[in-house]
Formats: sequence, structure tokens, C-alpha cells
Amino acid sequence: MPHNQRAAVALAALLLDQLLGELPNRLHPVAWLGRFAHTLETRLRARLPSSPVGDIAAGAVALLGVLGVSVGAARGIERLPPPLRTIAEIAALKQALAARALDQAVAAVENALLDDDLPRARHLLGWHLVSRETDTLTATEVAMATVESLAENLSDGVLAPLTWYLLGGLPAAWGYRAANTADAMWGYRTPRYEWFGKPAARLDDLLNLLPSRLTALLLVLVSGRPRHTWRTWRREARHTPSPNAGHPMAAMAGALRTTLSKRGAYTLHGGDTPCDTGHIRRARMLAGRVRGAAMVLILLSVVVKRLKNGG
Repeated sequence: MPHNQRAAVALAALLLDQLLGELPNRLHPVAWLGRFAHTLETRLRARLPSSPVGDIAAGAVALLGVLGVSVGAARGIERLPPPLRTIAEIAALKQALAARALDQAVAAVENALLDDDLPRARHLLGWHLVSRETDTLTATEVAMATVESLAENLSDGVLAPLTWYLLGGLPAAWGYRAANTADAMWGYRTPRYEWFGKPAARLDDLLNLLPSRLTALLLVLVSGRPRHTWRTWRREARHTPSPNAGHPMAAMAGALRTTLSKRGAYTLHGGDTPCDTGHIRRARMLAGRVRGAAMVLILLSVVVKRLKNGG
């Protein structure tokens, strides 16, 4: 598919995602993928020895299975006749995005905090946005975790699928989504997943190297305080255990002039103002600006491509 058509598909998918949101779980391809991944894990664990080597082997085979199904389905869509292929690509790429669902999840936590309903805010945070324990978090910690999750998932759920689609088409976008889903299920430092989740975690790290930094750069550009945001990003990003998550989170901390931290894990110093619902609201606004900037960049890429090809 020519670049201008691919750009049009990307723009249409992002607009549709922001207008329509996500399908119910029973109809969502990512949910199907998760169930398939769980089935693979169960069967492979039953057949391979429980040891570091056995778990890594099982995790690698499971990851290859999830990737194979996703990339195979995407390649099937690419073989459709042109008019049907375009419609199917828009629909499939839209399901790889999570812009509206992310904003709705963040807004729900924000509203619970505005209502002084901390137990509900904790529940919504743990249900929709983070895997950490939320029962003992303070209101400030809930606000920080919400902003952190928004920043990280702005990369994982929006910029990364778009980036990989523009670079490699639908198979690349859904290959990324498969790796990211596998990492979300298996990429934990727990006895059960310490070794089984290694292949998925390392592949997810690799595939997010570019999108996470692109997200941080776009946050710098739309922040309204580019110098401070840039300096915070470059200084603080390395303080998280993840090689990628710290980039959009540090840039967001700088853009909001607040500090984001997780107990016993990291602190990202972007400013001295304690994080609250006002910061969540501004983070949502910045995420919207980043999506808009991404759309502008996609359009500019078409113009540059045409100029390069002589109009």
C-alpha cells in the first residue's frame, strides 16, 4: 500500500477510535488474543519442565504463537481486494488503538477523586490502568499513578501502533499489539513469570524504544514549556526500571511541573506541586494535543513524500 494511502488509513483509524471507543470485550480482537495467549500458556506449561530453561522455552513458543496468529490475520487482510482491504485495514488498526478508552479510564479516576471517593478512585485505577496494589494509596498517589499510566499508555496504546503501522503496515501494527498484550499478561517479576515472561518482556522493550521516545518528544513540543519539559525528560527518564516507560512519564512530569513517583520504585522530579486532579485534567489535555500533533506529522509525511517524488 502506498504511503499516502497508509497515512489515510492511520488518520481514519485514529479518528474512529476517538469517536467510537472500544468494542465490548467479547467482540474485541485484543481480548480474543488474550484468551488465546492464556490457552497457549496453560498447554505449554503442562508439556514443558518447570525450570528457568523450560519456562523461557515455553514463553518463547507462546509468544511466537500469539505473534503468528496476529501477523497472519493482518496479512490475510492485506490480501483482500483494494476497496475491501482499505475498509478492513481501518477497522483492524482502529482495534489496535486505545485513545478514547484510555481517556475515559483516566477521566473516571479523576471524577472519583473530585467526588472525594478515594476507595472508588483506587478501585478504578487498579481495574483499568495499573497492575500494582492500590488499596493503600493516598489521593496524591492515585493521582500520580493515573498520570503515569496515561503517559505510558499514550505511547503503548496510541503512538506505538500508529508508528509501527506507518513503518510496516498492518502486520507490524498487530505484531506490536500482540507483543504488548503478551507482555501485559506475562511480563512480571514473579515466581510464575520470572522466566516465562522474559521473551515477551524483551520483545516489548525492543518494540517500544522508538514510540516511547517519540511520545516524549511530542509532549515536549505541545507542553507550552518545552525547555523545562525537555530537561526533565532527559534528566529523569532513566530513573524507572523500564527502559521505555520513563520517557513519556518524565516528559509528562516536566510538562505538568509536578513529581510522579511509585513507592519503592522511582521518583520523577518535574516540579514541586503535589499531583492532584488538576494535573490529571491537564495531562488529559496534553494527551489530546499529542494525538493532534501525531495527526499533523502523518499529514506532513505525505507532503514530504510527494515533494521527494517530484509532486
